[in-house]
Amino acid sequence: MTELSINSIRILDIKYGTSVDGIGLRTSLYAAGCENRCVGCHNPQSWDENGGEAIAVEELFDRIVDADMNVTFTGGDPMFRPEGFIRLARMIKAKTDKTIWCYTGYLFEDLLRHPLRRELVELCDVIVDGRYVESERDLSLRFRGSRNQRVVDVKKSLLEGSVVTLFED
Repeated sequence: MTELSINSIRILDIKYGTSVDGIGLRTSLYAAGCENRCVGCHNPQSWDENGGEAIAVEELFDRIVDADMNVTFTGGDPMFRPEGFIRLARMIKAKTDKTIWCYTGYLFEDLLRHPLRRELVELCDVIVDGRYVESERDLSLRFRGSRNQRVVDVKKSLLEGSVVTLFED
């Protein structure tokens, strides 16, 4: 891990009070960088890992605390460069009672096989996994864009040893 990747995260945008990135009002952090490059992605400007601006993890934490809402990591893909998000998630879990949702194009099972990504998974409450597939697009789904994506209850999935979804649409 580089010093930069531990101490700051490249952020494209921060949305306060959004209700589309998880249950309830949330502060959503939009990360720069995604290698999935899904056809039909609603945020292709997020693919560039050098996009946005580098913001110190401590500053992001302060903004989250000030906003007083639960948190969503999205992007881009926070799992693409998880180091800074791990540090931020540790601070959130240690010092607040906020829930963390994370959107990723990787599958839950694959995340568990990668040590850093697994560490971030274990700090999250919900993972919305899977690449966006344009032919599977379904606007009636809650909190995801295509039918192949899952809203994974992390704690139950880790306990049971298989994916447990939060709800079925």
